[in-house]
Amino acid sequence: MRYTHEGPHGRRHRGGFGFPGGFPFGGGGPDFGGFGPGGPFGGPGGRGQRRGGRGQRLNVRPAVLALLLERPMHGYEMIQELDSRTNGIWRPSPGSVYPTLQLLEDEGLIEAEANGGRKSYHLTADGRPEAEAAAENPPWARIGDDTMSQVQDFRDAAAGILGALKQVGFSGTDEQRQKALEVLNETKRKLYAILADSE
Repeated sequence: MRYTHEGPHGRRHRGGFGFPGGFPFGGGGPDFGGFGPGGPFGGPGGRGQRRGGRGQRLNVRPAVLALLLERPMHGYEMIQELDSRTNGIWRPSPGSVYPTLQLLEDEGLIEAEANGGRKSYHLTADGRPEAEAAAENPPWARIGDDTMSQVQDFRDAAAGILGALKQVGFSGTDEQRQKALEVLNETKRKLYAILADSE
């Protein structure tokens, strides 16, 4: 069963059963890298991702400085490094990294140099002391092994749920799909109830 829906700007999109854009039965779907889009520690795009309890956030500024203490890098390379060092849990968005780089450059702590069509950044003498302090306890080091393991458990569980949804979507009857929808809605309510209890 497929349908066509009209998205923003009047564009029409084809999708799979029950989900715009085909999710989950027609391809695509969310990125569960760190519990969902943007990671478990913050909002969409990875801006200042939250760690552990409420209000604790990983800071892009010390992360950038600590990375540049190791070697010059361009902005996208920094994003890739943070993604790699946290096993996909923390991937700051360009919208948080590049303004930080511009601010650090304005403060005279880093300098940019054109390198292969990209700006490569390196520390200045003024920026080294703050970078050395940041490297003593870099933001990515605050993500412990327990969190890494828990994120993987979330990924595995999410993949299993999506697999079951695909089976129901492709092979289930209308009644079975309706029951599946009720289960999903009830699960969503229970998940939000967990957050409500913690507050």
